[in-house]
Amino acid sequence: MLKYLWDPANAITITGLLFSSASLFLALSERLELSVAVALWAVLADHLDGFVAGRTTDRDPNVAKMGASLDGFADIVYGAVLPAVIVVQVSQGSLLALATATTLLLAGALRLSYFANFGRSRDGRFLGLPLSYDVPLLALLFLLRPLIPAEAFSDVVNIGFLLLALAHVAPVRVPPLSASMYTAISIFAVASSVALASRSF
Repeated sequence: MLKYLWDPANAITITGLLFSSASLFLALSERLELSVAVALWAVLADHLDGFVAGRTTDRDPNVAKMGASLDGFADIVYGAVLPAVIVVQVSQGSLLALATATTLLLAGALRLSYFANFGRSRDGRFLGLPLSYDVPLLALLFLLRPLIPAEAFSDVVNIGFLLLALAHVAPVRVPPLSASMYTAISIFAVASSVALASRSF
């Protein structure tokens, strides 16, 4: 079982899971900005593992199959479980947060299950918004937090993620990210991670 981790792409996916684990620990320790800062590196790992997998020549089909399953598991952790935990923490365990977190987890599981079975459409587009948008939205909201009234922040987060959960399962076709968009998101992730981490110390 562990032999599949020698594959470069799978090793990157596991690294992303380690970032997600650290981020969950920080979220449960109520260090939310630092949690989001670390979660952004899980997003970067998710982008990088696909890039590496696509450029690995003579990749064993069983290794690729294992990698696809591992990637889906990593996606649900950083793309749904982690944001759900942070939503609950931001909202101090409110009933609205329970509804948001539950909706996000169900939408994430449904979207990933659909993608695992049916993949992209014939034109290469995704059905529903990918989960990789969740952590960048969290980062944006936390970066803007000083500009949002303190009493309204939890409501903004809940509304944002309820809408995002609906977008995950909406019958809309989303084009894959271009190379320039990947670059832009990577720069945003690194810059946001540094900015959020600097606030935490």
